[in-house]
Amino acid sequence: MTSEHLRFRTLLYRFIFFDWLFQDVGGARTPIERHAATQHNRRMSKYLPVYLRRWSFLTVLDFALGCLVERALQATLLSAWFFTWTCITATGTVVITVAWIFLTQPQQP
Repeated sequence: MTSEHLRFRTLLYRFIFFDWLFQDVGGARTPIERHAATQHNRRMSKYLPVYLRRWSFLTVLDFALGCLVERALQATLLSAWFFTWTCITATGTVVITVAWIFLTQPQQP
């Protein structure tokens, strides 16, 4: 399916989440399939820094909105919502970073 036929929700999902780029190594039945999936995932790891930048931007944006809402509007519940999303997106950046580090390491014999 070309990108012009994809729905907006699908494009937004693919813009934010990266799991659609990778293959499940655990679902491979043979060593050859497992090796092919691993090699595919290693090739696709070159896109992880792009997602890391996006998630880092979301982390900073959520934190800034939390600070702004807390200082300017004195809305503690709304600011807590933004700070909670800051924690979630910061966790996402850690996951992306760890995946990128492990996938870009040289293969072990």
